[in-house]
Amino acid sequence: MPAPVLPLIDAAAHWPRRGALIGLDLGTKTIGVAASDPDRRLAAGVETIRRKAFKADAARLLAIAAERKAVGFVLGLPINMDGSEGPRAQSTRAFARNLSGLTELAVGLWDERLSTAAVERELIGMDVSRARRAEVIDEHAAMFILQGALDRLARLGGAAAP
Repeated sequence: MPAPVLPLIDAAAHWPRRGALIGLDLGTKTIGVAASDPDRRLAAGVETIRRKAFKADAARLLAIAAERKAVGFVLGLPINMDGSEGPRAQSTRAFARNLSGLTELAVGLWDERLSTAAVERELIGMDVSRARRAEVIDEHAAMFILQGALDRLARLGGAAAP
C-alpha cells in the first residue's frame, strides 16, 4: 500500500514524535534535499540531485532517507500567489504520488510560495556569486521549506502520533 500524501499537518499524524524528516525542493532539472535532526528543530542541507529518470531520483532520495533514518518527507508544493495550483503543483503532486508508491514514509506537502526567491535574496545579501548561487539554491530552498515546516509543527506542539 502506498504511503499517504497529505498536507503537512495531516501527514504529521503518520510520523512518530521523533525522527528526521527529509525536505525536498522539486525542480525540473534538480531536487534540493535537506534533512532535520531527530528532534526536528533544525534543517540542514544535504545535497542537490541532478534529475535523471524518476526511478533513479527516487532511489537516491530513499537512500538518503535510509542513511538518516528518516520517518517522513516534506515536499515543497509550489502554489501560485492567488492560492491556485498550476502545472508545477500538479507535477509535484504526481511526483509525491509516485514516490509514495515506493516507500512507507508519509509525504507531507508544504506551501513553498516564494521560498526560492527568499533564498536567492539571502544569498545575494551574503554576496554569493551568481555561479555559486546556481549550485546551492535548490539545496538552500529545501532547507527553507523544511525549516518552515519544522517551525509550524513546533508551534502546533509536534502534531504527531506517539
